[in-house]
Amino acid sequence: MRCPYCAHDETRVVDSREAEAQDAVRRRRECVGCGRRFTTYERVEEIPILVHKRSDAVEQFQQEKLLRGLLRACTKRDVPLSALEQIVTDIQTELRKEMVYEVTSEQLGEMVLERLRTVDLVAYVRFASVYRQFESVEEFERELTRLSKGGDR
Repeated sequence: MRCPYCAHDETRVVDSREAEAQDAVRRRRECVGCGRRFTTYERVEEIPILVHKRSDAVEQFQQEKLLRGLLRACTKRDVPLSALEQIVTDIQTELRKEMVYEVTSEQLGEMVLERLRTVDLVAYVRFASVYRQFESVEEFERELTRLSKGGDR
């Protein structure tokens, strides 16, 4: 770390602690050259997760967008917001843990359905109907039959 006052290359850390927002480490440093103190904040720079859409567009993964889709699927259902937020967090955590930085919207949709199925089956079918683009009553019936038999897609 270079001193902001004298540009000396050597500093020592006097104190380290979590920043108030708990999204960084606050370090109090002292310059070995001039003796002046200054504060730095250290944050992890995350690699963005990219989503490849059906339209061939690529966009950055947005937690808010995924949560909005879940909220629409759960309209008038007794599903706590915290459960939906947990689904979004779990998906993002799984992708980061597996070091997946590019995912298709299809893969993302399947990850959502896998989790939503354990939360609320009506919301699951609603989400599946939009995500899988159901175009007929028969497609709904097939999905409901598959669900009632406990099968996977």
